[in-house]
Parts: sequence; structure tokens; C-alpha cells
Amino acid sequence: MEQFFNAKPLLSSIVYSILGVVVFWVSFIVVDKITPYDLWREIVKERNLPLAIIVAAMCLGIANIVAAAIHG
Repeated sequence: MEQFFNAKPLLSSIVYSILGVVVFWVSFIVVDKITPYDLWREIVKERNLPLAIIVAAMCLGIANIVAAAIHG
């Protein structure tokens, strides 16, 4: 009987997704630690819009690097 469902691609996608999120999270924590100020306080409490834009660009850059590394 022919197998209709192959679980290997689904399992690979889940594993790589979790790995990508973990790598992104760790790299964001590292960047947060090396900055000379508290990102959360500056963005949320002080409403520092330029810093929020820079952090958003950094997040997109890290996400692109992680996606490219996982995709190959």
C-alpha cells in the first residue's frame, strides 16, 4: 500500500522553525546586552521612535540571516 503522508518534511519544518526562533532570540538578547542602554525602557517608556526603528531593522536583518542559514 502506498504511503500518502510523509511526515519527514513536516517534522523538518517544525525543527528548523524552532531552531530559527531560538537562534533569533539568543542573538537579540546578545545585542540587547551589548547596547549601552535598556532597550525596553527607551522604546516603551521613553517612546524613542528612532531607536525602535533601528531595533526593528536589526530584527529583520537577524531574521534574514537565520532564514538564509537554515535554507542553505
